Amino acid sequence: MHIGVPLETASGETRVAATPETVKKLISQGHQVTVQSGAGVNASIPDSAYAAVGATLGTAAEALGADLVLKVVAPSEAELAQMKPGAVLVGMLNPFNDENNARMAERGITAFALEAAPRTSRAQSLDVLSSQANIAGYKAVMLAANHYPRFMPMLMTAAGTVKAARVLILGAGVAGLQAIATAKRLGAVIEASDVRPAVKEQVESLGAKFVDVPYETDEERECAEGVGGYARPMPESWMKRQAQAVHERAKQADIVITTALIPGRKAPTLLHEATVQEMKPGSVVIDLAAAQGGNCPLTEADQVVVKHGVTIVGYTNLPALVPADASALYARNLLDFLKLVIDKEGRFQLNLEDDIVAACLMCEGGKVVRKNG
Repeated sequence: MHIGVPLETASGETRVAATPETVKKLISQGHQVTVQSGAGVNASIPDSAYAAVGATLGTAAEALGADLVLKVVAPSEAELAQMKPGAVLVGMLNPFNDENNARMAERGITAFALEAAPRTSRAQSLDVLSSQANIAGYKAVMLAANHYPRFMPMLMTAAGTVKAARVLILGAGVAGLQAIATAKRLGAVIEASDVRPAVKEQVESLGAKFVDVPYETDEERECAEGVGGYARPMPESWMKRQAQAVHERAKQADIVITTALIPGRKAPTLLHEATVQEMKPGSVVIDLAAAQGGNCPLTEADQVVVKHGVTIVGYTNLPALVPADASALYARNLLDFLKLVIDKEGRFQLNLEDDIVAACLMCEGGKVVRKNG
């Protein structure tokens, strides 16, 4: 097959969908790979690195005009216009964007959104959400340390003792757990909260204290178990108790990192303005849910603002701030997915009996396959 790797044109997007490592493997399988000139520059990959493994360097039209196009994010209308009907597109295509799905279907594209892959052990190697959330959790702590006007670890110096920073992490999914591990390495004292009781052991194993909010009804316990690795919206009664617990912990915290997301829905509010008002001057909030409305109502997407003396960071694409490793992990995710849709002869095959392939398929044959309710 002819495989194309275009330069990402979305604002702030620095990642690339294939690296010399994965391109080399694709070429060894008999595929022709065209990489748009400059596609990897923002991820510290020069054109010469692709050329060295046998890739052809080309224009955007040549990369987008391939039989199979590998992207990081969904194509713009201009990019879509350069893709040929019947082409296969694989990337993080935002499966809940009905308008985008319709545009791709109208163009006759067979599109796969890897974010829609089931959270199963078989799909772990192509789990783009986890690979990129891992990076976001790490970078969140680095950003917090940068904006925090004090040291993170406890220091005993001739000039006196400096207390360790107190970090509160809300949401203990992949990003939250990586944030705990990173903050621990920097010497912070950490507390973490999550609606799912099952994560308590993981939180404590990484050296953080788990903030328990007891369940009072069967409905609360059922919601807390989550679905497919994700949290579910919790009942109002539990949310009020959690908000009070978070309020008390946040007043004592120096840094708060919020990571709660529910696919396809607005992010839940975890850190209210009244809480921010009572936080210490110089405290820092890193809101990883900024792209979906934020876990804090004061968050402004892609902005760093100071409200009530608290610095609130609302970057919407933290993995793009670590583009070299983010690209390397993402490219391997893509390579593993391609094994499911390319047969031994190197031809595209659509096997809807495969639960991963079926879950990721957005549109095919001019029709939107995925329906969002």
